[in-house]
Amino acid sequence: MDQAQGDLKHTRGDIDGGYYNWACFSAQQAAEKALKAVFQKMGAEAWGYSVADLLLELFRSHKGPQALMDAAMELDKAYIPTRYPNALPSGSPKDRHTKTEAERLTDYAEKIIEFCEGLLSQIG
Repeated sequence: MDQAQGDLKHTRGDIDGGYYNWACFSAQQAAEKALKAVFQKMGAEAWGYSVADLLLELFRSHKGPQALMDAAMELDKAYIPTRYPNALPSGSPKDRHTKTEAERLTDYAEKIIEFCEGLLSQIG
């Protein structure tokens, strides 16, 4: 969870610096790592990089709000196109992501982290 919090902090620095694509990617990473922290605490292995897939698996044993799943699905869309120019029809990732998008994804990551922290406190 410590690394998830660090990645979340990184998103804010990237937003302040105008690196919106990296903020979006860091938000995805923060959410992914928070979810993996829960699985690790449960003694389970979590594979893959999809926030939505990890959250769906977690929802099998710990119900959560649908809004988190919607957030997870949007965060997953930031995994590749934020970093690779050939993932977009034209231009580079640094020119294709906005401050509004970065702030929204950071908010989504924060909500997923809060959910995971709540589960970690329940798990013990």
